[in-house]
Amino acid sequence: MIGIDVSKASLSVCAWDGEAQRVRWELEVANTEEGVRGLLARTEPEEPWALEPTGRYSEGVARLGLAQGRQVVMAPPRAAKQFLTSVHPRAKTDRLDARGLALYACSVALKPYPVKSEHMEQLAQLLAARKSISKSLATFRQQLESLPRARAHVEAAKRALAEQLKELDRELARLARQDPEVERLQQVPGIGPVSATALVVRLKSTKFAGYDQFVAYVGLDVRVRQSGQRRGSLGLSRQGDAELRRLLYCCAQASLRTKDSPFAKQYERERAKGLASTQALCAVARKLAKVAWALVRSGQDYDPNRVYAPRPLDT
Repeated sequence: MIGIDVSKASLSVCAWDGEAQRVRWELEVANTEEGVRGLLARTEPEEPWALEPTGRYSEGVARLGLAQGRQVVMAPPRAAKQFLTSVHPRAKTDRLDARGLALYACSVALKPYPVKSEHMEQLAQLLAARKSISKSLATFRQQLESLPRARAHVEAAKRALAEQLKELDRELARLARQDPEVERLQQVPGIGPVSATALVVRLKSTKFAGYDQFVAYVGLDVRVRQSGQRRGSLGLSRQGDAELRRLLYCCAQASLRTKDSPFAKQYERERAKGLASTQALCAVARKLAKVAWALVRSGQDYDPNRVYAPRPLDT
């Protein structure tokens, strides 16, 4: 097993002998195409590579490895971090992390490293840029009130960013039309082009065994919190992709304004149970996440009559 600790500039590599339970060799190479090709020449084709996802720094390594027929597996960051801490509790270096990743991959069955297609990667980067611009716009809107003497400058910056956002949305819409999955998700009441694109990018980039895994990934799963005298309190886990969770919540709000929306009827049922508005909207967002997972997985068109039919679309 080959454990690779990825940083922006370099790759710390450890070749671990699983049978002898020892290090065979260790080295450090540059995180460049030339460095990865040198690593390919050094390692055997049948030796899997294990690495943590670190955005474009690790994806480039995985992409080159896969292109040469190597098996590349992904170590989940949180679980890997806990494992590395347990193995080396008093030290943390790139070399020790590479060794720990190799040992972790020998101990746990890891899933293949998900590498996006060029189309998905472009959509993902545009969505990331859109998120940053939207946050900046929200900041400028707040500053219009808190910085009255700089209002003209803030207003000018806000207008420029708003135009950039419109341009980016047009580019996203153009690219989204090339993907039938995005068009399919927009059939669902409340899901617009940006949300549909974000959902498809995530669902096609990461393999979820079931809708419950996807719901947990976006942090819309309900968990019981108990501590001391506090018993049986329910709340969202709020783990995972916060931006996708926010978009699904916005989709839930939009679905209430759609004529004959089954999600609007669900909202009313949740409110009748005594749930607050926010809780009811989270329940709708959770249902939208399940429907999106099912549509992308099955490749079928949206059918409102099946939204609350028995599984696979139901809870």
